[in-house]
Amino acid sequence: MCRSSLPRSKFSGVVFLRAFIFLSVLPVGNALALTLNQAEQLAIQSDPLIESLKATSRSFEEESFASDTLPDPRLRFGAVNVPVDTFDLDQENMTQLKVGIQQDFPAGDTLELKSEQSKYLSRSALALASDAELKILRDVRETYLNLYYETSAHQIILETKGLFSDLVTITESIYAAGRASQQDVVLANLELARLDDRITKIQAMEEGYRSTLSQWIGDPAWNSLSLEFPELPALPENVDLNEIIPQHPLIRSESAKVDASRQMIEMAKQEYKPGFSATLDYGYRSGTNNDGSDRADFVTALVSMDIPLFTENRQDKKVSARVHKTAAAQHSKDDKIRFLKQYYDKNQYLWQRLGQREKLYSNSILISAKNNTTTALTAYQSGVSEFNTLMRAEITELDIRLEDLRVRVDRAATQARLLYITGDANNETK
Repeated sequence: MCRSSLPRSKFSGVVFLRAFIFLSVLPVGNALALTLNQAEQLAIQSDPLIESLKATSRSFEEESFASDTLPDPRLRFGAVNVPVDTFDLDQENMTQLKVGIQQDFPAGDTLELKSEQSKYLSRSALALASDAELKILRDVRETYLNLYYETSAHQIILETKGLFSDLVTITESIYAAGRASQQDVVLANLELARLDDRITKIQAMEEGYRSTLSQWIGDPAWNSLSLEFPELPALPENVDLNEIIPQHPLIRSESAKVDASRQMIEMAKQEYKPGFSATLDYGYRSGTNNDGSDRADFVTALVSMDIPLFTENRQDKKVSARVHKTAAAQHSKDDKIRFLKQYYDKNQYLWQRLGQREKLYSNSILISAKNNTTTALTAYQSGVSEFNTLMRAEITELDIRLEDLRVRVDRAATQARLLYITGDANNETK
């Protein structure tokens, strides 16, 4: 391959072009640019799951008041001891038109326990609503960050593509003058085509993330993004998982479910106690006695009660079943505690390592890649290196810039996952 000497005027033009392209490909800011904070607020405001869980919580809260109230009394009325031969209400002494009222009294503390159970279920649903909000914030943040990466990578590649397009033009002119090989021209066009392929892939990823984001925020997901790197709330220092995890909404919901199950055990135990029913009837009698006096009316008062004598196959089994359900709820809670601890530890270690990589790129790798490209361009201009060396340097710098962006985005996404556990100033795990 023959080496060429790039004219100094064209060399200066390439340097100027790099700066010009960098400015020209930047998206113009506008009032419709979507920020991360706006995406978060839109997602929370319009999420049906959060509203559904809050409505469920309110329904259980209302049920707690209703459950602590005695059942409605029953009205009793009818005709008693009516002779079927004549259906004459005056014929027999014991014929009555009876009206009464009956009130049931559930066994033991059943009503109070049922009310407490509804309160715990209300707290569980409300805690799940808080957990759903934290999950939405986490998922929206991760999706927005990935979308930011794709849009920013698109701009970076467009910048490089503009430079490559100019290099193709310069190489073709040098080749026409007989100072460059045809392979240089082919290589330049090949790399330009590969950049077009990268752009196509990035556009597909960008559209996918916008589609995902739109399920939370709708049409604003298709707006341009803010140019600034998305900022997340800072992570708290000196995190004590043994203190934070029990206060996490997911665990508070599980704790409330365990408490509700314990109330079910106590409710089952109440069935060992008798339930009562009180009845008061008034019987009207028409007609007269043999002596001509009016027949007296009757009043009847009754009390009935359950007799839980055969408990082995009913009460005992019901209590045992409720105990097993409570144990299952406790195991579910313990499993989620273990999951959250593992989730935090894994992302905490990843966040720290990504921080180390971010510093390495910022302090060393990016600078070295930039210097390598500048050196390769100078060497090619001076005729001491080949064109493919310059192209490799340009591609390497492009890859490193994209890797640096990927590291910063991945670290922010990891921070979003950690904030799901710890909460932040605006959305604490309360």
